[in-house]
Amino acid sequence: MATWRQALEAAMTDEEVARLVAVSRSRTEAASRVQRAQMLLAYRENPSFFAVAQQVGVHHQTVQRCIERALAYGPLMALDDRPRPGKEPTITPEAKAWLVSLACDKAKDHGYPHELWTTRLLARHAREHGAAAGHGCLANLVQGTVCKILGQEEVKPHKVRYYLERRDAEFEQKMAEVLCVYREVQVLKKAAAKAKKTPNKSRKPVAIVSYDEKPGIQAIAITSPDLPPVPGTYTTFSRDHEYKRHGTLSLLAGIDLLTGKVHALVKDRHRSREFIEFLKLLNTAYPAGTGIKVILDNHSAHISRETQAWLATQPAGRFAFTFTPKHGSWLNLIEGFFSKFARSVLRHIRVASKQELKERIMLGIKDVNRYPVIHTWSYKLAEAA
Repeated sequence: MATWRQALEAAMTDEEVARLVAVSRSRTEAASRVQRAQMLLAYRENPSFFAVAQQVGVHHQTVQRCIERALAYGPLMALDDRPRPGKEPTITPEAKAWLVSLACDKAKDHGYPHELWTTRLLARHAREHGAAAGHGCLANLVQGTVCKILGQEEVKPHKVRYYLERRDAEFEQKMAEVLCVYREVQVLKKAAAKAKKTPNKSRKPVAIVSYDEKPGIQAIAITSPDLPPVPGTYTTFSRDHEYKRHGTLSLLAGIDLLTGKVHALVKDRHRSREFIEFLKLLNTAYPAGTGIKVILDNHSAHISRETQAWLATQPAGRFAFTFTPKHGSWLNLIEGFFSKFARSVLRHIRVASKQELKERIMLGIKDVNRYPVIHTWSYKLAEAA
């Protein structure tokens, strides 16, 4: 005679309940895990296999098996399938380790013209050389299996992630010097706001300029007219693939960190003579009694004999340079301006000559100065002395 099924008591901790709730509401978890989490939570509220089955939309025996697994292995372990017997893997762990180790080398180190592996090339190499390395099980290795093996170890030999090596032994010290200048900018801004209420004429005026060059701006001309968008037919401008090069220009620019004004020159090159010309531009832009502090990188033109000789002719305290550390140009605020200028003005630009490109760039600088933006540095500024 059949007996009634007795309700099983499934004890769960608050942490397990919270995890089950998260899984039951997830949109990225496997559907089976979501359904089992819903069954466990529903059974916790109403310990009836039939009631939970109707609520979740499964057979009552499915609910019973899920609860029994939760009692045997724990609620979270019950979300996954039980291990099933199957065919023994043909690729041994040693062969997988050899393949992963191979993926950590460069393809060129194994006689290929490729710099890095592709999964297809790696599979071919393993098929051809696996037996000689003692892994005959790789004789029929295919690309998809390579992807699975590398995916388990989170190795992506076909990709490159760039990093910036610190090659300046005094990196921290020089960074602190740059940050101190940015801290001075904050102090001067507050002092300027206060001076509007209580003027202080005894304070020596100071200008702080973030400077750098943007070389290699290409003067590219179109060979056929651009076609404008047509509503309902063509959504974008259409441009012929062919183009004509007219050379390159360099943008020498410095942004006043107190006013947001950009001082700029456009030249064919950026040697010492062009840098000195920019310094002369700054010299005429500010009154004689103003101290000009410049944040810049270690380009040879900035420390050349010609530059030093010109600076020696200036009054003491007129110019003061603060150099960013090597591989530390990201500390220079002008880099953010260059990025924005490239994306807004230089992107997709086409000109008929280098002269037109120069005029367009200077027109863009003029437009920026109509509505100047005061750039502010905040990263690690609180740690500056």
